[in-house]
Amino acid sequence: MVTIEKPAVRPANPRFSTGPTAKRPGWSTEILKSALIGRGHRSTPAKARLKRAIDETRRLLEVPSDYRIAIAPASDTGAMEMALWSLLGARGVDVLAWESFGIGWANDVVKELKLADVRVIEAAYGALPDLGRVDFSRDVIFTWNGTTSGVRVPNGDWIAADRAGLTICDATSAAFAQPLPFDKLDVVTFSWQKVLGGEAQHGMLVLSPRAVARLESHKPAWPLPKLFRLTKGGKIVEGIFAGECINTPSLLCVEDYLDALAWADSVGGLKGLIKRADTNTALLSDWVNRTDWVDFLAVDAATRSNTSVCLVVVDPDVRKLDAGAQAAFAKSISDILEAEAVAFDIAPHRDAPPGLRIWCGATVEPEGLRALFPWLDWAYATAKAGLRKAA
Repeated sequence: MVTIEKPAVRPANPRFSTGPTAKRPGWSTEILKSALIGRGHRSTPAKARLKRAIDETRRLLEVPSDYRIAIAPASDTGAMEMALWSLLGARGVDVLAWESFGIGWANDVVKELKLADVRVIEAAYGALPDLGRVDFSRDVIFTWNGTTSGVRVPNGDWIAADRAGLTICDATSAAFAQPLPFDKLDVVTFSWQKVLGGEAQHGMLVLSPRAVARLESHKPAWPLPKLFRLTKGGKIVEGIFAGECINTPSLLCVEDYLDALAWADSVGGLKGLIKRADTNTALLSDWVNRTDWVDFLAVDAATRSNTSVCLVVVDPDVRKLDAGAQAAFAKSISDILEAEAVAFDIAPHRDAPPGLRIWCGATVEPEGLRALFPWLDWAYATAKAGLRKAA
């Protein structure tokens, strides 16, 4: 039996979680000293901070000037629920589902909103649905980057430019790491705690003029909770898109987000952030390609995420185990690394196939990944030795 010596070099930052993700390099609590804590979020300086967060988001993400941006409650989930409950019902709906969040949006549309004309276009974890089946005369709901499967759409070419329905895109692990063609997207949602490593519970809602027109012309058949109400008297509430949040935001988190946006500028803006994520993913791909016990969950290289990279154990000795034992083996690898304080929170999402999930977004340093790879091999060898011993 081949043994692997425990590596000597540890990642400087063991935080490879998929959300909340690692803080930006060099982050410290000192950046929060100027936060407007204890101030009303509707005070003049607080509204200015919130408006600045919106304006800087627009600039960095290159959102068109006629699109509206709001800070939403309850993270990306809150922003998506706000969009679904407020906009749907005017047309039939196609929902794409190839991982847990897409499945969740499909369940909301079918089981909670109880829309009659819904098509759920599905694929198994690791693959994309047939994008050619999508009917753009209908509203279309999809995740750009499947956070729990590591599978993303390759681009926006499949989206009709002359669509009649709205495209509603959950982009929470794609925004700031992958190009988003806003001319093809009517609703975009994401959260602060993904690519930029911000704090949780704050989402962003981006609306095209077409989405605004729907809001002002369509009244849903169901009652809307106060947190979801974007219109009043049939007109959009413009203040929501100028920093007047529906509920109370954390001004501490706002300060942290502004710091993350400033850091993004320091590394080259959107192009720099995408390059950092691509560099990290290329390093991880090189390690996977030279390692015989692991592979990507995403089958097609063109659809592999450059942020939430999902891996599976392909060792034949492990694959012949039953599903529960395979899951236990994969978990043992992440548990070993966490016990060594080398890699925290790299187990897959609870609904995903067993394996590992390693965040490669912009706030992760390449040197950290390089240091992690020998530890992954060591943890696998340690878990495999335990499997042999148990047998």
